[in-house]
Amino acid sequence: MANSEERLHSVLATLEECRTALTAGGELETALMVSVAILELRMKLNQITDVELKVLCDAMMLEGRNAEKPHDLETPQGERRRPLLKLVK
Repeated sequence: MANSEERLHSVLATLEECRTALTAGGELETALMVSVAILELRMKLNQITDVELKVLCDAMMLEGRNAEKPHDLETPQGERRRPLLKLVK
């Protein structure tokens, strides 16, 4: 078990380096996809279930809506921003 966990931590470190390089190179969409893989791996390592993540996301969204002003979702040019991640089941 420890060897497997060490291997996953090593993979995680490599993915984080890849994400940093992709971001620095302007490959933002690809960096976001790597971020999703990092999240999935962190969830596995920390034994967080999909249900627990959804509950956390729902709570954060509710809290954000309560504190958010309508203009906060717009860029300075008036365009709406895309959400960074969308949980799909």
